[in-house]
Parts: sequence; structure tokens; C-alpha cells
Amino acid sequence: GASGRIRILIRVICEAELSFVLEPSDVIAVQEQPLMLHCQVSGLPPVTIQWRHSGLLLIQDQRHTTFSNGSLLIAHFLKTRSDGSSDEGDYECVAQNSFGLVVSRRARIQAATMANFHVQPESVHAEESGVARFQCQIHGLPEPVISWEKDGRPVDTGDERYTLLPTGVLQITGVRLEDSGRFCCVAHNSAAVKHSAEAVLTVSGSQSSVYKEPMILVGPENLTLTVHQTAILECVATGYPRPIVSWSRLDGRPIGVEGIQVLGTGNLMISDVGVQHSGVYVCAANKPGTRVRRTAQGRLVVQAPAEFVQAPQSIARPVGTTAIFTCQAQGEPEPQLTWLKNGQVLEPGGHVKLKNNNR
Repeated sequence: GASGRIRILIRVICEAELSFVLEPSDVIAVQEQPLMLHCQVSGLPPVTIQWRHSGLLLIQDQRHTTFSNGSLLIAHFLKTRSDGSSDEGDYECVAQNSFGLVVSRRARIQAATMANFHVQPESVHAEESGVARFQCQIHGLPEPVISWEKDGRPVDTGDERYTLLPTGVLQITGVRLEDSGRFCCVAHNSAAVKHSAEAVLTVSGSQSSVYKEPMILVGPENLTLTVHQTAILECVATGYPRPIVSWSRLDGRPIGVEGIQVLGTGNLMISDVGVQHSGVYVCAANKPGTRVRRTAQGRLVVQAPAEFVQAPQSIARPVGTTAIFTCQAQGEPEPQLTWLKNGQVLEPGGHVKLKNNNR
């Protein structure tokens, strides 16, 4: 009947209209290497596919090739070309057929990079059975992976006395004479591999049975992170007998166990941080069997992007009655809300009232 023909017609139109099967995704590209961006659409042929780079249509040339399946090949990716142009930027896939045109999500393409070390390891002296610590820091995209070498060979990560933190810190507890040597930090990502300057660890013998007050050599730093990142709170303590390191929150709330790990002899790692993890964390070094203790503290601030909890809904009201729109958002710090009417900022006044922080 007629309704059946209408259903068939609607189905044909739906199958003819363009829709994306595969859209391009963000990529950190390696310089001077080929790069493929993927795009696939379904819809009534013929379908033409073009690409935009930073809003401008890409011209097909020896550097750029669009394949019949919609994928784009950049033959030789460069951050900066001789003519001053760059392959970095936002890319969009544009598909068109007789029913219309669709544009994909924007894919951000960035070149992999590696800066120079902005913190180099420094030589240290440690007493036997004491603690040694080296640190290096370097920026890169993607985030460089840090490892350490001793006298030109990778440090033995199987030795539980050696703790490698993701922040680029190497801690050695219960130092022995054979730990003496030259230490080097190695950073690597898809852009490069870089070695830091060498630092020397000198170990001297000590009377390990002589009592030494507990002392915190390095305490936790103040950190500001975004939700879902990982927090590393460092605590390096020394003394004889070896102090016991424990953690607490200044506000007395429990730290919890989910996503919590202790690295080495007292470093606290919180995976997938949330707003509830914000607070002041206290590291305590206790002399075993006594109340003798030293503390250090650091503040963790976890921020969350703004998101709508309740968005305003379309409503119809008779002339002369009251229309109420409700909008709620959450985030850390608390989001500021602004109302727009037809694209213009809506100011309170007259018959327009804004309540509860513009909600």
C-alpha cells in the first residue's frame, strides 16, 4: 500500500544520504615519514572526497594523494617546509554526492618533537646503606619515556633497591659500595632518543649501626592535574634504623585503595585521578617502634573540564506567561555560565531574570 511505498522511499533516501563509516583521528606524526589519514563514507555513488587542511582545500600534488577509498597520504610529513608551510594543523574529510555534503570531525596532526633536557642529573655523595636520588626532566611530544643507565648499561630494574618513577626520578635505597658509578638519563619517543649529561654517584662506608634521626630528603610537590591523569607524590626518607614511610590526608579523610600504588619505599601513585582526590597529602617518616617522626606535605589539585548536567529544553508558552529555562553545569573550578539569545549575550533586566549563578 501507500504506507509501504513511503517506508521504502524513506529507506532508499536514508541509504542514499552520506554518513561516515570512518573519520580521521588525531595523530602525532614522525617527521620526514609518510602519514596516512583515514576516511570512509557510505552513500549513493558517485561520491567525491576531498580534504581540508586548516580550513583550505588540499590540492592533489606529489605530496598529497587522496585514494579512491577516501584515505589521504602525505608522502613526506614535515613540521616546516622550505616555503614556510607546515603539514601540521587540523584536517577534515569532505564528502559529497547528489544528496548533499558532509564534513568529518577535525583531526589534529602534530609533529613528534623532543626538546633538550631542562633538568640534568647532578652528582651525589651517599653513605653506605643510605639513599641516593637522581632526576632529569625533558619535554617532548609524545611524552618521552625515561630510563636510566649506569656506566653505559641499563640499570637493573629487577633490583628492588632501584626505583624508577615515571617523572624521571631514579631512587636508590640501601646504597652499597658497588652502586658507585656514572649515571645517565635516557629519553626516547618517536621523534628521537637523547642522553643526558652523566652524574657520578660516590659511596663512602659508614657505621650503619650508629643511630641517625629520620629525615625526609625529598617530599611531595604541589601538583595541579586534570581528571584521569596519574599523580606521583614522591617521598624519600633516610635514617637508621630505616624509617617507615606512611601517607595520610591532612583533612583526615581516607586515601582509599582503588587506583593507589606505593612505588619503591614510599612514593604514592594515584592512577586515574578524580576531583575527590584533591587535598593536602602528608608523608611521614617514622623511626620504627617509636613516635619519632618527620613529615612533609604537598597539595594535589585535580581540575575537571566543564560539562552540562542539565541543558535547557525548548518550551512553548502563551503570551504574557512566564518561561523558565534551566541550565546546570559541573567542573572544577566551578564553571561560569552565560546565557545567549540568538547568539547575543543575554543581560538581566526588565522581564529577564537570572538566578543561582545564571542558572
